[in-house]
Amino acid sequence: QVQLVESGGGLVQAGGSLRLSCAASARTVSSYNMGWFRQAPGKEREFVAAIAWRVRTTYYADSVKGRFTISRDNPKNTVYLQMNSLKPEDTAVYYCAADDDSSGWAPTTRRDEYDYWGQGTQVTVSS
Repeated sequence: QVQLVESGGGLVQAGGSLRLSCAASARTVSSYNMGWFRQAPGKEREFVAAIAWRVRTTYYADSVKGRFTISRDNPKNTVYLQMNSLKPEDTAVYYCAADDDSSGWAPTTRRDEYDYWGQGTQVTVSS
């Protein structure tokens, strides 16, 4: 069973930065595609960023491209989401997810293709 635990959320002013971490079960990060999603109140959970396990192919939602960076540290079994130039519209609960994809070349952006989820961490950006 894969376990994912997010941390690093909090309250930040617009224009500020936060780094989210997702600690995963052993070897998850090195053999699963990993993704970050977010869900704002009253909205559906949406894709934010993803990274493949075999190569470091990354995908980003248009709304965060150029501001957010996803990365992984295989020895630490941890995935990160560096968030810069934060905006009030980035306020949401952020979730880490793992996709058991055997190819590992290109991560998916589809929420329903991720097999495991963390409990989420709240990010609030004040204006």
